[in-house]
Amino acid sequence: MLAKDQPYLRASPRLCVSAVKRTVLFALTFSFLFCQSTLGDGPTNWPQFRGPTGQGYAVGSELPVRWSERENVVWKTPLEGAGHSSPVIWEDQVWITTASDNGKKLGAYGLDRETGEIVLRVIVFEPSEVLEIHQDNTYASPTPAIEAGRLYVHYGRYGTACLDTQSGEVLWRDTDHVIEHQGGPGSSPVLFEDLLIFNCDGADHQYVVALDTKTGEERWRTNRSAPYRENPITKRAFASCLLVEHEGQSQLISPGADQAHAYDPRTGEELWHVTYTGFSTVPAPVSANGVAYLCTGFFDTELLAVSLDGRGNVTGSHVRWSYDKQAPETPSPLVIDGRVFIVSDKGVGTALDVSTGERVWLKRLGGNYSASPLTDGKHIYFCSETGQTKVVSLDDKPEVIATNKLDGRIKASPAVSGNTLFIRTDKALYRIEASLDGEE
Repeated sequence: MLAKDQPYLRASPRLCVSAVKRTVLFALTFSFLFCQSTLGDGPTNWPQFRGPTGQGYAVGSELPVRWSERENVVWKTPLEGAGHSSPVIWEDQVWITTASDNGKKLGAYGLDRETGEIVLRVIVFEPSEVLEIHQDNTYASPTPAIEAGRLYVHYGRYGTACLDTQSGEVLWRDTDHVIEHQGGPGSSPVLFEDLLIFNCDGADHQYVVALDTKTGEERWRTNRSAPYRENPITKRAFASCLLVEHEGQSQLISPGADQAHAYDPRTGEELWHVTYTGFSTVPAPVSANGVAYLCTGFFDTELLAVSLDGRGNVTGSHVRWSYDKQAPETPSPLVIDGRVFIVSDKGVGTALDVSTGERVWLKRLGGNYSASPLTDGKHIYFCSETGQTKVVSLDDKPEVIATNKLDGRIKASPAVSGNTLFIRTDKALYRIEASLDGEE
């Protein structure tokens, strides 16, 4: 994909064909068969990191429980380049970002959802100078965001861009938000109305910014209010934002170093913040019933439960509980059915009561974990770095129902469309479904 002599983009005629040439009969027939065979009641589109809600929910999907390289794999598409970004899905397209190992070419693949064929290959940026990254990171770790007709890709300091999803044309580029990651990019963007919002938490500058989705122009920027420590390395963070609604108001929950913030996503005005001791924060927050659950970062790692109805500094007033045993430094939490589920980087899974923070269960899953878990409402899917996915029952006496192994390593969080699971390894992208004969 990223070789110098390749064309700027390559488009499949099937995706570029005019909508006028698609007959109504074909569209209706395909839609009916597609929905009946694969979609079920789960999310059809997976538009951002961790799905429609940003919290790893695929409730209503009938996801496969068992798979391997030879079982329940609909297709497997080898991938060139490196990237820890998750797939995003819109209708019949699956998109991922990728980068050359040296970071000199930053691109995106558009795949046909049904066949796995790579139908669009786009080189978005070719930076002349790149900085070293952490050995566990890539230059294409942030997950893109997608909506009808538009894909938004983000490579941290190297730029953000909007692509036309049918042609691959780059509609705009933004290279104004350059920070010193000192480890490489990590934060994924989120879409809110006509804004694309992302964190910029470098060793030199720390702020949150919103770009106009039509033009790429900056609409607002809010500097972090945290009282940072002197050492620049302790000012960095790599977490993504979460959008929630609380009492009729939208909140953008945004973890940074030593402090997490909530902003009005329309204006960037800070609503509240909570302080803690931790930096290089990676996990994205989750929320349920008016409470946000936040991981604090490296070294003094905790999970905090913070009520959303505060204003100003809520550290002493709205922190309901904290938990400091086996809290994750990389995978994001999952909250469902009155429980917060976490898996530590070293493979210890824990369920906590959402109201009290008391531990309900602890289970050693084995392996190391970077990917964030997801749930279909019946199971939790934990993907380890060794390529294994542990499928665990969603109850207070958890059982590992299946351990499924794929070739390669998994650091990207999985994606879902209907009853279909998409998993990216460092070698390939997989589409996985339960077999049509009803076997899982």
